[in-house]
Amino acid sequence: MSAQAASDARIISQIVSGGQTGADRAALDVAIEQGIDYGGWCPAGGWAEDLPEPPGLLAVYRELTATTESEPAVRTRLNVRDSDATLIVWDGSTPSSGTRLTIETARELGRPVLVTPGEVEATLAWLTTLTGAVVLNVAGPRESACPGTYARTAALLRDVLV
Repeated sequence: MSAQAASDARIISQIVSGGQTGADRAALDVAIEQGIDYGGWCPAGGWAEDLPEPPGLLAVYRELTATTESEPAVRTRLNVRDSDATLIVWDGSTPSSGTRLTIETARELGRPVLVTPGEVEATLAWLTTLTGAVVLNVAGPRESACPGTYARTAALLRDVLV
C-alpha cells in the first residue's frame, strides 16, 4: 500500500501528544514540520524530563495545554480521551508504565490503538482503517528509557504522513 493510498483514506487533522522526550516530542516536531495542527495535554507547569521548570514545554509547544496535576498519568488519560486513535511507537524492550497506561486507557475507552516498533507498512494499513478527519494521539517511552525512540518515531511519521 502506498502512502498516497493511506492519505486518500483518511486525513490526520491533528496530532496530540504529551510532549515528553522520545515518541511524544517527535510527534510534535514532525507535526510542526509537516504543517499539521498539534495539541494535547502536558503535566502542570509544562513539565518534561528535560524541561522541568515552568513554563517547560509550553515555552516551545504553545498549543499544548497544562493539566492542573503534575502526575503524567493525568495527561496520558486526557490525550487518549481527546483523540480518535492512538499510535504507540515502542520496541517493547524497556518496561514503560506510561506506555502500558496509554494502551490500557485506549482499550478502556474503545479507541483504536496500534503498538509498533516503527513498521511503516503495518502503520499505513492501520491508518487506512481510520476514516474521516482523525485526531491522532502519538505516544511511547521517554528517550532516556528507550534511546532511539525519538528518531524511530520521527522517521515513521515522516513516512506515513506524506
